Amino acid sequence: MADRLSALDASFLYVEESSVPMHVGSVAILRRPPGTGLDYARVRALISRRLAYLPRYRQRVQFVPGRLARPLWLDDTDFDISYHVRRSALPAPGNDTQLFELVARLLARPLDRDRPLWECYFVEGLEGDRVVLVTKTHQSLVDGTDTLDLAQLVLDAEPTEPEAATEPAAATDDATWAGWRPSPRPGRARLLFDAVTDTLRRPGEVAENVRNAAKDVASTAERAFDVVGDVATTVRSLVRPAPRGPLNTRVSGGRVFSGVSADLDELRAIRQRHGGTINDVVFAVVTGALRQWLLSRGVPLEHTTTVRALAPLAVHPTENAELSSIALLGNRVDPCLVDLPVGEPYPVLRLQRVAHTMGQQVRTRRSVAARAMVRVSGFAPATMHSLAARAASSLSGRLFDVVVANSPGPQHRLYAGEAELERIYPVLPLSRDQALAIGVTSYHDGVYFGLNGDRKALSDISMLAGKITEAIEELKGTNW
Repeated sequence: MADRLSALDASFLYVEESSVPMHVGSVAILRRPPGTGLDYARVRALISRRLAYLPRYRQRVQFVPGRLARPLWLDDTDFDISYHVRRSALPAPGNDTQLFELVARLLARPLDRDRPLWECYFVEGLEGDRVVLVTKTHQSLVDGTDTLDLAQLVLDAEPTEPEAATEPAAATDDATWAGWRPSPRPGRARLLFDAVTDTLRRPGEVAENVRNAAKDVASTAERAFDVVGDVATTVRSLVRPAPRGPLNTRVSGGRVFSGVSADLDELRAIRQRHGGTINDVVFAVVTGALRQWLLSRGVPLEHTTTVRALAPLAVHPTENAELSSIALLGNRVDPCLVDLPVGEPYPVLRLQRVAHTMGQQVRTRRSVAARAMVRVSGFAPATMHSLAARAASSLSGRLFDVVVANSPGPQHRLYAGEAELERIYPVLPLSRDQALAIGVTSYHDGVYFGLNGDRKALSDISMLAGKITEAIEELKGTNW
């Protein structure tokens, strides 16, 4: 039987536009140990070995002529690891500002649909003999069950000795070296025959495929939301039209990016002093930063002004379920709408209001505890952020202003080869009418905020990033 994309996975391809690429990214900063090297050849060899666990990463999407059926996953007969694992560099000694500008340019480019839908950039030249892995993975690729995010497979809990790259350069020889041979690509006649056969088995899909061929984006997105989680009725009952403002604009093809690092112990101290959870503190910090940024833009804020955030929440589908690296989507990710009280001038009251709102969301769903999520092997937040982006993309952008996804990570050190992971910033995609997406993760006593914005609407994204640091200091300095 043909290996077709699910309705949800196909929807991400149908709604994608050149100015709204539907991929998720990460920026992993690695510190190379003295006397050894994690170079491009070793990174390429490391990823090549791990692809045995990710067969989907060697498959490309094949559309059916006439859109008579959903697209298929087919082996890429011309798979070339060198195309997907690329090399770049900063003018040494490069700094974070230069790195973030490079990341923005890399993440703005849509993935090539004629190849497997992922890329990884090995970036050299960052000061302190550090290197960076920048990943891009299409939302149709990572489902959390059959396919995890590449970062989760590349990062290990223990350092591994580097191996020289021994794979041949040619694509065909590389496939043999990796112990993998692609299946032959079916011809047009076979694609049409399989499409007709599948349609006869499922006649209800005929109208759906016709709508997809006509690019009925609104209908596709609504169906995708129903697949993500059976919460449509609940969401519609809570939804009000999202307020318009500088965050609500038709995005361009350009992007800006900025990363912010924070001390996890400082957020813990805020939680201990004022109550709530670490997640509440994170959202209160984002609220405070958005408040100050909006004021700097001259936006008038009343006491009741809010910014509606889409906050994807990992939930158990059944009672007493456990999160595992084998089946992350055994625990689904629900899109939750949270009103951030940016009009509240007092930081502790903002935190209390956020905690109350988040508490209501948690009580109505079987949310996955942070302590369970950090037990998942590898860097699971990379996969969880991909699932969060899927949940966000399934909901109409008219219903929210900004995506804020927080996924806790392991508090022990991780390594790519022998290079230690120092920091990692998530990069969430933008929706068509939302100019900002914020990904947050924790790792080894740090908390890392990744801010992805539209270049035209958020040219001052570095100012917003600075407001995150100020919001943390504001909460730290409040004694009541």
